[in-house]
Amino acid sequence: MPFRIRGIDPAAVAAAFALDDDGLAAIGAVRVIAEAGGGYPCRITLEEAEAGEDLILMNYEHQPASSPYGSRGPIYVRRRGLDRAGPLVLDHVPAQIRTRLLSVRAYDAADMIVEAEVVEGTELEALATAWLARPAIAYLHVHFARRGCFAARVERA
Repeated sequence: MPFRIRGIDPAAVAAAFALDDDGLAAIGAVRVIAEAGGGYPCRITLEEAEAGEDLILMNYEHQPASSPYGSRGPIYVRRRGLDRAGPLVLDHVPAQIRTRLLSVRAYDAADMIVEAEVVEGTELEALATAWLARPAIAYLHVHFARRGCFAARVERA
């Protein structure tokens, strides 16, 4: 089953970059400068931020569903992703996801979890292909297992 991985829409987070530190604190966010060595995965571009890049670490509603599984959590976004007209959609697993331990959750059309698994990022392609071949599964959410941060949404292509 072909799939695509969707970054978040930059319009959903762009306003945060116009806020000063007090404004960010009011929404539970902080400005961060990426350090060398990685660890700053941008959810817009689905790439690691480079050392010295300006990011916002913020709480994001990645699962706005009206179900018991509605959820929000921490994400990094970088200014460089704001020039996109919409979310980045890839037909492959990007390196920032492939190199991490993942928690993958499969949801049905009513936004209820029907499967969940912890896998190495290198296993995501096979898992997504198998799960999305099942009609009862509508989409997947991928989280970084160690920190619990939302990574991306996976859909049928």
